Amino acid sequence: MRANARKGATFAQNERLKYAHYAFADAERLSRRRPSYKTKEDDGAGPDCGSAVRRHTLDNKIFSRIAVWALVGLVLFTVFRQYEDAYAPPRDTISYTQFMEDAKAGKVRRVDIQGRTLIVTPQTGEEFKLTNPGDIWMVDELRKSNVQIYGKAEEEPSLLTTIFISWFPMILLIGVWIFFMRRMQGGAGGGGGAFSFGKSKARKLDEESNKVRFRDVAGCNEAKEDVQEIVDFLREPKRFQRLGGRIPRGLLLVGPPGTGKTLLAKAIAGEAGVPFFTISGSDFVEMFVGVGAARVRDMFETAKKNEPCIIFIDEIDAVGRQRGAGLGGGNDEREQTLNQMLVEMDGFDSGANVIVIAATNRPDVLDPALLRPGRFDRQVVVPLPDIRGRDQILNVHMRKIPVGKDVDSMVIARGTPGFSGADLANLVNEAALFAARRNGRVVKMCDFENAKDKIMMGAERRAMVMSEDERRNTAYHESGHAVVARLMPKSDPVHKVTIVPRGRALGLTMQLPKEDRYAYDRQYLLTRIAILFGGRIAEEVFMNQMTTGASNDFERATQMARDMVMRYGMSDRLGPMVYSENEGEVFLGRSVTKTTNISEKTMQEVDAEVRRIIDEQYAIARRLIEENRDKMEVMAKALLDWETIDADQIDDIMEGRAPRPPKTSKEAVKPEAAQAAAPEGEAGAAEEPKAEDAEAPAAPEAAGAKEASSSDNAGAPKGDDDRRSE
Repeated sequence: MRANARKGATFAQNERLKYAHYAFADAERLSRRRPSYKTKEDDGAGPDCGSAVRRHTLDNKIFSRIAVWALVGLVLFTVFRQYEDAYAPPRDTISYTQFMEDAKAGKVRRVDIQGRTLIVTPQTGEEFKLTNPGDIWMVDELRKSNVQIYGKAEEEPSLLTTIFISWFPMILLIGVWIFFMRRMQGGAGGGGGAFSFGKSKARKLDEESNKVRFRDVAGCNEAKEDVQEIVDFLREPKRFQRLGGRIPRGLLLVGPPGTGKTLLAKAIAGEAGVPFFTISGSDFVEMFVGVGAARVRDMFETAKKNEPCIIFIDEIDAVGRQRGAGLGGGNDEREQTLNQMLVEMDGFDSGANVIVIAATNRPDVLDPALLRPGRFDRQVVVPLPDIRGRDQILNVHMRKIPVGKDVDSMVIARGTPGFSGADLANLVNEAALFAARRNGRVVKMCDFENAKDKIMMGAERRAMVMSEDERRNTAYHESGHAVVARLMPKSDPVHKVTIVPRGRALGLTMQLPKEDRYAYDRQYLLTRIAILFGGRIAEEVFMNQMTTGASNDFERATQMARDMVMRYGMSDRLGPMVYSENEGEVFLGRSVTKTTNISEKTMQEVDAEVRRIIDEQYAIARRLIEENRDKMEVMAKALLDWETIDADQIDDIMEGRAPRPPKTSKEAVKPEAAQAAAPEGEAGAAEEPKAEDAEAPAAPEAAGAKEASSSDNAGAPKGDDDRRSE
């Protein structure tokens, strides 16, 4: 019967708690005015029951924690309250002086002395308590007044109470310390904590959360073919194992930034349908010694529990650099992490279906032991996409936005040489933003052109006020680049010329290749040097002055000429020899001090050969500009009138015709000076495309801009006015 009664009481208590919990949760929801579910308007789904369940679970956890802490607080309050009531001094109702006067007057019948307390029983009324002041004459005075005096032993606390009072604060502090330590170490449902140093920071993506497939990866078909064998092994490992075959245990993805190495690794895991652990190389190293090695061990132990799976280490060069002395020669924590990684990768069980994929853009700095067979024994190059690859990547990203009928992805791909997959994704996003700014319903080709100009050259600085002299100087400077580029052999076609300030440049000349270029011959490099000198020569011939705008041109031309002599072996005088050493970083296991094998006399000959190349190309560029002064005048006038001219207008000028008005101009512009007939100049020599050195484009809508009337240039140099993607 008693057991049934206890069960009934427990059941009733649980029901009351449950009702109180639901009342608390409902009151909280009503106070916050939140609905019980959300509707998905985008996909037409019904109530979000999953969100309601998650909120209900969260409310349960919050209520449970509040209840636990409230119970602990109630217990502590009760204990200390009882202690205070038992040992606190009494609250005096009358003063001690009044008490003694009443005793002398015969109003007190009995006094019980109990330690620090006096229990007084008057002749009439209820007894009360007073604090014993310790008066040595009190007993004598009370005896003279015929007051009955009794002595009581002071109540001592029990042994359990004494132990509890003495040890409870220490136990409480230890308990709080253990609680927070467990929370910080990841215990007690706290997840990863501040002191979980040895735990791996790898994030797991399972098959449901990883939706990336090979169809989402474009522009690297050869790389996808190389990794297809990895996918087949993860799908059917027994097909390889029964023949004694061994799949590569490590796969190293090598390529420039933004080419899709991480996306390709996720696609491998998505196609194989296996868990995917991702971590960065910098996540292994912490401020404490031994943490990196512990995290490597924990990561591989977790991976073995989820096999078959893939471990992806991004930017592995942060932890896998070549071991060596470097500076100081001291022990490096990164080396301990690398050593543990080498052991784990080569210490897999024969049946462990765990594949390590790493990505880096610096394979030359990796430790040789990391690249040997048995570890990262296969390297897959993920290069920059070619024109077909860029077209495929653009089509992948264009599926996510409404595109107009005039958009041609192949035209965009042809005008974006050297763009990576990330650059193309950014291009599509910027085009969508341009369309949103003009309140368009679809993204048009003009939006892509504006986005390309912004990415390659920077945003327009329309608020920058330039004086008329600065504008004329910039117009002649850019015209010099454009004219020399049109007349030099093996030059890339000139696409646009602008004097609209963009980024750090006051003007820009853009050259776009017709196709990708992977190697550069001697004549092409000489042409590039001559084009770079065109701006300064135009300033000298037409403005009779020199400005700082050509400083960057000289720097690049000098470096290009020096590379031709010292690295490429393109000097007839010095022959096919390399006179420079590749500069490496100190912390790569290499020696700090380096010795050169070039004599002082040889260096003098190198300097003389560099000077000869620069002087020859400078003379060629000056001759071309002086022979085409009329074309320079017409082009500079067109730039001053319209601020931006395109390839068609440049063709008109070079062929002796009056330049046509800009395509995007909405006003009737009359370039009277530009209508002056210009004699036919030299026909443009054979123009071959270029992949890297395309000059930045200008905005097509820059026609009809008003001339600046203020001389507020702030002394900004035009050092980057011919900036290319070199």
